Amino acid sequence: MADTTWVVVADGSRARIFETPGLKLDLREIEDLVNVAPSGSALGEKEREKFAKTVADRVEQGRLHHRYQRLRFAVEPKFLGLLRKRLSEETRQMIFEVINEDLSALDAREIQAHLARH
Repeated sequence: MADTTWVVVADGSRARIFETPGLKLDLREIEDLVNVAPSGSALGEKEREKFAKTVADRVEQGRLHHRYQRLRFAVEPKFLGLLRKRLSEETRQMIFEVINEDLSALDAREIQAHLARH
């Protein structure tokens, strides 16, 4: 089985999941999740919590299906707290690096360059 890392880049409105072989930074985007607020409203805490559950469920499913062997998070700090609370202990143990920054608006090349500096 190939050694794969999932890189999760997220804030309360968008989460992007990339995969890369091993610890290399050769990102390939596999999912782009968007939190759609009710028409005309800003994202409230309830919507952010619901979105954190959606993202956590997706990451959990990836673990259960052996899609990755480790996780790397680059997540906006407040959303990171919401996300961590919804991850199982088994999944939390697979996190090898956390960057408390929101990189979700950057393109894949910019994310890759940013991660290389950490």
